[in-house]
Amino acid sequence: METKSILIKNAVIIADKIKKGSLLTENDRIAEINDKIDPKNADEVIDAEGKVLIPGLVNTHTHLSMSLMRGLADDLPLDTWLNDHIWPVEANLQGKHCYVGALLACAEMIKSGTTCFNDMYFFMDSVAKAADEAGIRGMLSHGMIDFADEDKRKAEFKETERIIEKCHNTAEGRIKVVYGPHSPYTCSEELLRKVRRQADKKGLRIHIHVSETQKEVEDVSEAHGKRPFEYLDEVGILGPDVLAAHAVWLSENEMDLIKERGVKLSHNPSSNMKLASGISPVSQLLKKGVCVSLGTDGAASNNSLDLFEEMKTAALLQKVQTLDPTVLNAGEVFKMATSQGASALGLENEIGTIEVGKKADLALVNMKKPSLTPFRNPVSHLVYSARGADVDTVICNGKLLMKDRELQTIDEARVIAMAEEASQDLLSN
Repeated sequence: METKSILIKNAVIIADKIKKGSLLTENDRIAEINDKIDPKNADEVIDAEGKVLIPGLVNTHTHLSMSLMRGLADDLPLDTWLNDHIWPVEANLQGKHCYVGALLACAEMIKSGTTCFNDMYFFMDSVAKAADEAGIRGMLSHGMIDFADEDKRKAEFKETERIIEKCHNTAEGRIKVVYGPHSPYTCSEELLRKVRRQADKKGLRIHIHVSETQKEVEDVSEAHGKRPFEYLDEVGILGPDVLAAHAVWLSENEMDLIKERGVKLSHNPSSNMKLASGISPVSQLLKKGVCVSLGTDGAASNNSLDLFEEMKTAALLQKVQTLDPTVLNAGEVFKMATSQGASALGLENEIGTIEVGKKADLALVNMKKPSLTPFRNPVSHLVYSARGADVDTVICNGKLLMKDRELQTIDEARVIAMAEEASQDLLSN
């Protein structure tokens, strides 16, 4: 029998005010937050003594199925990494690989407290199937690349429409589909303009990579006489429904443009460091009031999907870049992984904070660990000391996805075995 209501009692709740208390979920929503909730009101009771209750984390830029390519091409520049290693392997991709890779990624995300992700890749109906089975929330986009080839462009729109038709608003509304033009340097102006027209027509969001490397900025500037964000503005792409991943190499004018157009950003510090792409000016962007969220990127360039690791990395990177230890404090970076992540995906009314009426997307973090003792400052501990492995229990849409570190919706050992086999098959083609 499926759990209809869950009572989490004796938790330290990370909300507007941090306090100890109890929380009741009913169906897919948070029904009550109180000091005293009668356990008789709940189908399941979780005693969270010694644990902190946080909103489920939101990973705003992923390529889930690339978990099968973890460790494939490390210590290489982005161009070489993509052209010589990743794209040749991706040419052999099939739906069965993407399904297994996404299932593996969902297991990793759930085990590290992530309940919502924003994914761009291929065979996205296979990714939707994995996310549905795992019980997690996701936004999916087919990565559109045409290199100015008209036939390719038509095929990309055809595939995107197929995914919208098949997957949008499925899995009790947990799965949404958005448009995914890959980047300004892999997409023609025609493709970008049509994406904007279609997104407006269907009321769907847009997910795109922008200004990840210096080379990209040089190439786009040479081709169009403008920097990437300026060029995207000229073709009409930019708007509050756009999430741009990376945004590393930005001029002052581009930062103002991002703010003016209400564009949301996904900061991916570990991937940017590993590929030596550079450091996004996050502290400047936040000062301007830009919505900056956190993403891990794919497991081929990170090589982890652990947002706790990403929070710490993001904070430390800004401090060392600006030589200012006060920049991007623990509270700000925690919001990037929760409420800002929700805002970046247009889901701020549904997830990202612990409030009555919002979706029951929650995680319990066990603070009774040597590395989290003494228990003094919960948010500081979550950002600077905790790891994904400290997450004890995860709930998404009111359903238990993990309890006492045991996955409830995924057979972990089976998925690991399937992933080893799928990865071998993918690389042997």
